[in-house]
Amino acid sequence: MSDKIENIDNVVELITNKVAKQLQDMGYMNQEKLIAKYINNDNSQKKSTFNRPEAVRKVFNSGADRIGTKSGIDGHKLKNDLAGKIDHTMLNPDASKEELTKLCKEAREYSFATVCVNSANIPLVADLLKGSPVKPIAVVGFPLGAGSSQSKAFEAIEAIKAGAEEIDMVINIGALKSKAYKLVYNDIKTVVDASQPHKVKVIIETAQLSAEEKVIACALSKTADAAFVKTSTGFGGGGATVEDIQLMRRIVGADMEVKASGGIRTQEDAKKMINAGADRVGASASVAIVTGKKASKGKY
Repeated sequence: MSDKIENIDNVVELITNKVAKQLQDMGYMNQEKLIAKYINNDNSQKKSTFNRPEAVRKVFNSGADRIGTKSGIDGHKLKNDLAGKIDHTMLNPDASKEELTKLCKEAREYSFATVCVNSANIPLVADLLKGSPVKPIAVVGFPLGAGSSQSKAFEAIEAIKAGAEEIDMVINIGALKSKAYKLVYNDIKTVVDASQPHKVKVIIETAQLSAEEKVIACALSKTADAAFVKTSTGFGGGGATVEDIQLMRRIVGADMEVKASGGIRTQEDAKKMINAGADRVGASASVAIVTGKKASKGKY
């Protein structure tokens, strides 16, 4: 374990230095060239950061087929499959029993992938979703990510006991910004281990991170065996962007999933995120998204 962590520190330092320098030289929108250089030209990076570099190359080689409006994705099929990629979400602290009941009814009706709620609401949601393929999932350490690793792990364990089938945890943002990478890694790994065999998504709160911090957060999440990286809580002053999804996809490769969340209010928004590489979309406007109607105002 200690050898692995020391190796992570070396990898992160290398990434940080390279990203910081090259972002100054080429600008934020040239992320593709930046990350492609890491994968194709830097052997030490290739061995240390990516478990399956051949899978990552495959993502890069298919870049024109995955990104933008000319993605090669059948529009009709995407619309039909859209509901199955959505985490139907209600994370406001004042969510009532009536609102949660409506949320679960909608999830059943439209066949959303999951219902995502605060951990205290999992017992009710799990009961309401019994007998359906829709999974109840819980956020932990939400929305700040500033609790102890042990408290996050305990919350995850309790949520799973109550019926949660996936866990969305918030990264320790302060530790990441302080370059305390062992702490960040251990925080993620503690929750991943406590949640086995269920999938863990790591919310990295992209709006609060620099480009190099996003790269590091994704690399640490992958090394800690998380199943997903996720953009946002929806409470951190920003949401998902196409550029962030593209970057996250390139860092984690083809053997890890990406979730776009925060500010996704329309069908067009959701399609853009999926075309950019998102496997899952978190939204409270899910019904409007799949029906193509206008959503009411909201931040998640």
